[in-house]
Amino acid sequence: MTGRNQTIFSEFLLLGLPIKPEQQNLFYALFLAMYLTTVLGNLLIIVLIRLDTHLHTPMYLFLSNLSFSDLCFSSVTIPKLLQNMQSQEPSIPYAGCLTQMYFFLFFGDLESFLLVAMAYDRYVAICFPLHYTTIMSPKLCLSLVVLSWVLTTFHAMLHTLLMARLCFCADNVIPHFFCDMSALLKLACSDTRVNELVIFIMGGLILVIPFVLIIVSYARIVSSILKIPSAKGIRKAFSTCGSHLSVVSLFYGTVIGLYLCPSANNSTVKETVMAMMYTVVTPMLNPFIYSLRNRDMKGALGRVICQKKILFSL
Repeated sequence: MTGRNQTIFSEFLLLGLPIKPEQQNLFYALFLAMYLTTVLGNLLIIVLIRLDTHLHTPMYLFLSNLSFSDLCFSSVTIPKLLQNMQSQEPSIPYAGCLTQMYFFLFFGDLESFLLVAMAYDRYVAICFPLHYTTIMSPKLCLSLVVLSWVLTTFHAMLHTLLMARLCFCADNVIPHFFCDMSALLKLACSDTRVNELVIFIMGGLILVIPFVLIIVSYARIVSSILKIPSAKGIRKAFSTCGSHLSVVSLFYGTVIGLYLCPSANNSTVKETVMAMMYTVVTPMLNPFIYSLRNRDMKGALGRVICQKKILFSL
């Protein structure tokens, strides 16, 4: 690695989570269970949307992409974390570290854009129900999905290429459980001002603007529903927006706090816990928040099970 990157080592050491040795097996089982829940929950959503024609609508097109993004987002970091928890040498190759960083940024950004698309879809459905099919045309929905994938590709590639130009010649110990961009910048022994400037500028475009758009969309939804002078309308508003906004706030709050508003008082443990919230907890909660509590998804599950029973009986 001493050529292009002037690096005197070929791998990084991941310190992982600040867990006591006697608690290692307990946390290993916990994270394994959370990861399996994330995988199974999101796979179930993708399969149901694929099999049930009643779910071939814009809302569930975005949801299937979100589930795929959540599935991949967790798979970028958690399997490596679980492997390192059982390893005596929790290392990752230099190329593997940059690859992990790229896909981490890619699927994290993709989730951000898809959450905006889903918020806009709900806004149109509730505030303009008579024009929903006209506004949310198949062409627009496909364009939003494709645009999300394209933008995330370029954004993740930009940060990865900027990171690849840096020199790491002093310390190769990353005090984190994955190759986090901010943790890597702290290890660099070359000028990181360009990287930090790009993180701040692009972070505003990729995180802050989508977060504001989501808040505005749900605020308009709540405002529209509350115009109905009934307790039922109020309950509908909170059931529609409350749980969604809690997950959105958890995802964006921790990400913005880590990357756009870093604090000198933030300890390594605090940063690790915050990263754990949006890399592990949020992808696990999304299937429950967005679909498994949804009557359409429950109906689709019932229809798929009934079809399987009929096929087996034949």
